Amino acid sequence: MPPDRHPLTDVEYQQLLEFRDRLRSFLRWSEARARSVGLSPAQHQLLLAIRGHRGGSPTIRDVAEHLLIRHHSAVGAVDRAVAAGLVERRDDPNDRRIVRLSLTERGAELLAGLTLTHQHVEELARLRDHLEPLLGRPD
Repeated sequence: MPPDRHPLTDVEYQQLLEFRDRLRSFLRWSEARARSVGLSPAQHQLLLAIRGHRGGSPTIRDVAEHLLIRHHSAVGAVDRAVAAGLVERRDDPNDRRIVRLSLTERGAELLAGLTLTHQHVEELARLRDHLEPLLGRPD
């Protein structure tokens, strides 16, 4: 253990457990919300990776990095989302070798429906309340 670290206390272990419990609960809740609008949790994550990507329309490589999956797995996920009418591919206007991804109107509406009420943000704020004690609050 590095010299500037101390062993976790019983309270810190309890806080860590509570945070992980809350995190798993958040993920289950989010997955259920996705299913309630007809999306699989993986489709929801894909739509979010496309819509939330910094710098505009992502490539498949960008999406693979966001989803922590291999490139060929991202290609399959995008293929299925295109077939479902959720995502579309577009040639990059500056480099025709690059394919950019964007949400279709239907994909954008479904994603907005999941986040419109800001419930996801509220749930994440609850997680923050359990994470801050573990990290220590800045003085």
